[in-house]
Amino acid sequence: MILTIAAAMNNPVNARPIVTIDGSSTVYPITEAVAEDFQIAKKGGIRVTVGVSGTGGGFKKFCRAEVDIVNASRPIQHSEMEACRAAGVQYVEMPIAFDALTVAVNPSNTWSRTMTVAELKKIWEPSAQGKITKWNQINPAWPDKRIKLFGAGADSGTFDYFTEAIVGKAKSSRGDFTASEDDNVLVQGIATDKYSLGFFGFAYYIENQKKVNVVAVDNGKGGIIPSAETVENGSYRPLSRPIFVYVNAKAADKPEVSEFVNFYMKNAPALVKEVKYFPLPAEVYQLNLKYLDERKVGTAFGGESKMDLTIDELLKLERRL
Repeated sequence: MILTIAAAMNNPVNARPIVTIDGSSTVYPITEAVAEDFQIAKKGGIRVTVGVSGTGGGFKKFCRAEVDIVNASRPIQHSEMEACRAAGVQYVEMPIAFDALTVAVNPSNTWSRTMTVAELKKIWEPSAQGKITKWNQINPAWPDKRIKLFGAGADSGTFDYFTEAIVGKAKSSRGDFTASEDDNVLVQGIATDKYSLGFFGFAYYIENQKKVNVVAVDNGKGGIIPSAETVENGSYRPLSRPIFVYVNAKAADKPEVSEFVNFYMKNAPALVKEVKYFPLPAEVYQLNLKYLDERKVGTAFGGESKMDLTIDELLKLERRL
């Protein structure tokens, strides 16, 4: 029997297997790099799609079993654990890198190259809305000019982590700022306004160093700039954090998903570094694959982010899972 071209294209036998991924814009550069290399290695035999709807948006799809994998810039939360449980979705948690959540200003800003956690809190806490609007309200030596704020959107894990680390409670923030789940939008906003301030993942700062300047964060021991050294030695606090992928345990039974995750963990150290995040010890990637093989489901975080976590502390947590 001879199939027409249209019939052949619609024939499931001829369809390429697809691995579906969504979630964090922070994790996106890593997963996208892995997806590109994987598809080349498979000579186009498996397709990988990577969406960007924020960590929260990604978990909504993941817990409805609409995607195989979710990129997450924070651990799964209690409400998401319950949504997955209700839908019968089990997951394998996989830390893949450390990020240094970066506070950035316009290159013309010469006054706030270092900011304390207290100053950042004064700007971002809910009570600041409509009241703290100018730089000199934070520090009298700073300009009498309106601050233009840019930050991650409410569906972003970066928003959750930043507000918990700086303000003291996740999602506790003023609302009068320009928000986006796309970090590139935040970079462009800061780059075009002299009096702007914002935050996003470290990789987006590194890729845009000519457009924005980094702020050294002072947590009581002097200003610390995010770098491989300050993340690894634990001095860049409280804005260092692990980032993750979560794999649907049932989806991992599909050969294409299993192959992709194995490729991810084996190539993560090099690709994480390539896109300017910080790789984890080899043991973490090995544990990820061991847990996948054993279908060891659940989370080491109990539904909460853990502030000030070091890479060594993350490893201890994962060993106990």
